[in-house]
Order: sequence, then C-alpha cells, then structure tokens
Amino acid sequence: MEHILRPIYQERASDPNTLGAILVEKLDDISPTTDNIDSILLILVSDAKKPVFTKHYTYEQKHAAMHIVTEKQLRKWLLLGTNKKIISWLVDGRVIFDRNEFVSSLREEMKNTKDEGRNIKMGIEFAKLIRRYQEAKVSFDQKDYLDGMIQTMESLTHLARLSIIEAGVYPETKVWEQVRFYNAQIYDLYESFIMSTEELYGRIENAFQAIDSLIEAYRDECSKHIVGVMSGRERWTIQQLHEQEEIKNYSINLEVFIEYLIEKGYIDIERVATKSLHVDHRYYRV
Repeated sequence: MEHILRPIYQERASDPNTLGAILVEKLDDISPTTDNIDSILLILVSDAKKPVFTKHYTYEQKHAAMHIVTEKQLRKWLLLGTNKKIISWLVDGRVIFDRNEFVSSLREEMKNTKDEGRNIKMGIEFAKLIRRYQEAKVSFDQKDYLDGMIQTMESLTHLARLSIIEAGVYPETKVWEQVRFYNAQIYDLYESFIMSTEELYGRIENAFQAIDSLIEAYRDECSKHIVGVMSGRERWTIQQLHEQEEIKNYSINLEVFIEYLIEKGYIDIERVATKSLHVDHRYYRV
C-alpha cells in the first residue's frame, strides 16, 4: 500500500517541520501492533498544535492510519513507557523519510540509553512495581489468591522491564523474549511461577520471597533519580513534588513511592506547625 500513501508522506516531507516518516505493515491476520490496520504511517514532527493527530484512509479493501506525533510527545512515551506499540514501530518499521538522520539517530539513542534517562526510567518503573506488589500482598493476606496471582505476575513483569531498562534497552511489546536474553534469573522465576502445579497459596508465597530479594537489590539504583532531584532544595511539599518537571512523571505512583522511601530511610519527614493545634504541615527532605 506504500504507493497509495506515497503522495501523503511526500507532501509531509516537503514541510521542514517534518523530521521523519516510518511505514509499518500488517503481517498477520491478527495484528495488535498495528491495531489490526493494514498500514501505519508514522510522521514525526518537531512541533504541532496537537501532540498527536490521527487520520484514517481506505483504498479498495485496505485500511491505513496516519499518526502525526511531535518529538516532545514521542520522547514522553519513550520515557514513561506508556505506548509500547510505538517502540515496535520505531524499531521494526521501515524508514521512508529521514531528515538529517533524525530517525537513525533516535534508533541509536534507543540502543544506548544514557545514564540519566535510565535512572528516571528505572525510578518510574520501580514505583509501579512497589504499588502493584503491595496490592498483591494485600490480596494474599485477604486470601484473594486469584487477584493475588495476577498482581504477582504484573509485579514480575515490572521487574522484567526494570532489568531491560537497567541494560540500557527499551522494553518492547514482547518483554519476556527480551528478558530471556538480559536477565535469566527473572525469566526463570516467571516461568516457574506460571508453570508450577503447586497450589496458588504456595506459588504466590514462594514468588514473594524472590520478589522481596529482587526489590532490595534494585532499591538503591531505583531511588537515585528522585533522591537526586529532591537534594536540589531543602524541603518539599507533596504538591511541589507533583509539580516538579521530572518527578511529576511518577504520576499516580508518586505518593506510594514517597511513603516507601520514607519507610526505607531514603526520605525524611519534617513537621512545621500550623495555626491548628496538634496539626502540622508535612514536608519531605533528603
């Protein structure tokens, strides 16, 4: 279908705002990576009124989608890991336009994640892990073993993603294929958990022991980013943390992560008196 889409991307390529264009073709009858659409045309631009603009096309019995995405939005997705299919498009798609080797440089950057980028990604992923693992423990304590099993599997997936990020690589849609290469320990743990014939209670309990050990091993590395940012000022309110440009990326997991780091001694609490008796403002410092 490229010959049908060619006039569309050639028109975009003539715009100096366009950085690159990638074509992704549907290979199987069922193709979640392309949203079951025959062809995906990803146009990367330096700036636009809307961070994402999507348009659909039809030709005979074929269906195509064009996504125009700003560089800022793209980098946000890569940082937060909230759009897994975009990684597949960037890695596996065919580059049909590349201004000043923008796409080529981006692919190299994705292969060699810088330390600072790795630190924030690990922190965000670790915060997700802490929330999900605490939920798994609550379900287990309440004897809700089915939910506990799912939450334990999700905790293991966060650990898997952590191991990939630690290696300086972006987690893709097929995370466990990557983990088999980058961290055999976590892969074997996951495989034994899902393949075990042991009753759920015992499977979850055994997994908890391994997860506890892995969380402890990752804790120092995964707290570096938030502790480093917080060291830039004497104390913080929780609202200031939510609004800080980098820390706000922890999103809904920020407060549970803060409480976890307080418990582990990475963050201290400072009380400041209010006008109300027995009620203090609560500040955070490192």
